[in-house]
Amino acid sequence: MNIHEYQAKTLFANYGIPVPRGFPARSSNEARRLAENLGGSSWMVKAQIHAGGRGKAGGVKRAASLLEVEAIAATLLGTRLVTHQSGAAGQPIEAVLIEQPSAIERELYLSLLVDRSTRRVAVIASNAGGMDIEQVAHDTPEQLFNLSIHPVTGLQPYQSQELGFALGLNKEQRKQLHSLLMAAYRLFIEKDLSLLEINPLIIKSDGHLMALDGKINLDDNALYRHADLTGYYDPSQSDAKENTAREHDLNYIALEGNIACMVNGAGLAMATMDLIKLHGGEPANFLDVGGGATAERVTEAFRLILSDNKVQAILVNIFGGIVRCDLIAEGIIEATRTMGMNLPVVVRLEGTNVEQGKALLSNSGLDLIAANDLTDAAQKVVAAIQGSAA
Repeated sequence: MNIHEYQAKTLFANYGIPVPRGFPARSSNEARRLAENLGGSSWMVKAQIHAGGRGKAGGVKRAASLLEVEAIAATLLGTRLVTHQSGAAGQPIEAVLIEQPSAIERELYLSLLVDRSTRRVAVIASNAGGMDIEQVAHDTPEQLFNLSIHPVTGLQPYQSQELGFALGLNKEQRKQLHSLLMAAYRLFIEKDLSLLEINPLIIKSDGHLMALDGKINLDDNALYRHADLTGYYDPSQSDAKENTAREHDLNYIALEGNIACMVNGAGLAMATMDLIKLHGGEPANFLDVGGGATAERVTEAFRLILSDNKVQAILVNIFGGIVRCDLIAEGIIEATRTMGMNLPVVVRLEGTNVEQGKALLSNSGLDLIAANDLTDAAQKVVAAIQGSAA
């Protein structure tokens, strides 16, 4: 689960990571009032969306007066910001962060993430802060420094020292970096994060480190342990269909194609989409109904699929391990009958009670297209699309 910058900075501050003073505003009047309370002669007005590249897209502006704070907030709020990460439609701006500006001497990059290859938390840092770190990694990988934290010993002082030397920090700044890293690692572990990013991590004119921007991704699978963080979820930043899927414990991501996929298991879903593309089709979604799929969940999945007007055909690919194929078949039949579907539906079943499931589909009297294997299913659903277009 992604969260906003102001929410990330709240967590930073709770763990002792230095951040600028600032507050979120949801109206231009509130923005002006908050700026006045912060004091000073200028303020930063930052659009809050779940996408990077806000500054380049005009979503981060400096105001030299309270009237300008109000005007900038009024211009941003209620609009959609298009960045290189947001997609063509952009993301809605429902809040802005009003913040005191900082005197910047240097900009660094710092992040903690899960390194699946080593099964450890990795720390990545760079002198190239404030830039697109992906481009830095591609063009000048020598500017990236990383270390791996052992889960038993945790972050060690010598590791912070080595990273501080690599970043060209002085003795006092290396001490600050160690304290900041310790706080960030504790936050990462205690709140079950999958990513913590500070870009830029600045050295202010007084020599102190500060997190000028912050990004946090929370592990959805661990949210049951963090009731205090579930309220951070912002449905406005997600596709409406993805929000509906979330309510029914379905893993759904909208795509741009016209062949809907309903699969159990993330790996099988990825393979299904690959096979569709291999045979000339375009998947309309990633949809994993889970290993414990039920007839009711299958019905909800179909309802979700049909809410996408781009969909011209549906491929159901179920491997019955924990789930039984006959139960899935019942769900397919019930959904097809109650929703009056007039789209081609290709079904491939394999695994537990597969023969019973196939028999139910065959005897249903519905116009369902049976497939023998995944390749056969992909070929048939692409052919169905091409046939309807002919």
